[in-house]
Amino acid sequence: MMWRSQIAGCGGYLPERIVTNDELAARLDTSDAWIRQRTGIGERRIAAPGELTSDLAVAAATSALEHAGMSGSDLDLIVLATATPDRTFPSTAVKVQARLGMKRGAAFDVQAVCSGFIFALATADNALRLGQARTALVIGAETFSRILDWNDRGTCVLFGDGAGAVVLNAVPLGNGGSASRGVLSTHLHSDGRQHDILYVDGGPSSTGTAGCLRMEGREVFRQAIQHLTEVVDEALAANGLSPADIDWLVPHQANTRIIDAVGRKLGLAPERTIVTIERHANTSAASIPLALAEAVADGRIRAGHLVVMEALGGGLTWGASVVRW
Repeated sequence: MMWRSQIAGCGGYLPERIVTNDELAARLDTSDAWIRQRTGIGERRIAAPGELTSDLAVAAATSALEHAGMSGSDLDLIVLATATPDRTFPSTAVKVQARLGMKRGAAFDVQAVCSGFIFALATADNALRLGQARTALVIGAETFSRILDWNDRGTCVLFGDGAGAVVLNAVPLGNGGSASRGVLSTHLHSDGRQHDILYVDGGPSSTGTAGCLRMEGREVFRQAIQHLTEVVDEALAANGLSPADIDWLVPHQANTRIIDAVGRKLGLAPERTIVTIERHANTSAASIPLALAEAVADGRIRAGHLVVMEALGGGLTWGASVVRW
């Protein structure tokens, strides 16, 4: 029997503390106008002292499970995307597994930075398609505030903390009309030659410290527009679709200029793109599931809608997924 993954629920979580652009401008050579003009960001959430990536992940997962009418004991698989794990090991996913009461199957992390949610979704989707699991939880969770150089105005203003999650159920492909819904395809890429344009200057093997994020912004911007446009075209072509078929584009929330440029290249009206960056900033692997959760909760994304997700992150990594909601 052949299976397809369907999204049964989604949820998100943001830490309580809000840091505005004006607060950053009080101690950095920047301004609210400068940050908004170049990025579209107005504020970001920052995890409280002692609030870990696993805490954010559990909160988002609990919300997604409630939305799906399920509990942790129903899960066969957890794939958690993060570049900011609680510890070097064990994985953050196994901490989430224990706290959710999941006692069977497997839980593990994937690391593709801002593309992490797409990579995690592809991993879980493949497991469900092959019959290795029936129900999966896919999480993107980050505490990027812990790896920022707060004196570097070129990077520290860009990022925030948060988590988002989706629950996947496997359904038989022959299950009548409902089989047309679900994850239609995922498309993953990486290019290690671009390693040095977006990276963290630490790690247990190299420096023994967590390190701080470093970025060549102009080059990342150029690469993002090229690769994201190409991978969305690839994903649509694989399903015999065109940009006109897209109901909602849910991009990684990195920069409004990148989001707008990709939308223009695809010929999409701006009102068909889900944008949360003004309030969330760049939450890395959490940004797409956070945007999904918001758009589902407010009724924009509804059953039958064609949703395309895309992201690019350090590595470089990039990918896209096409979902019939």
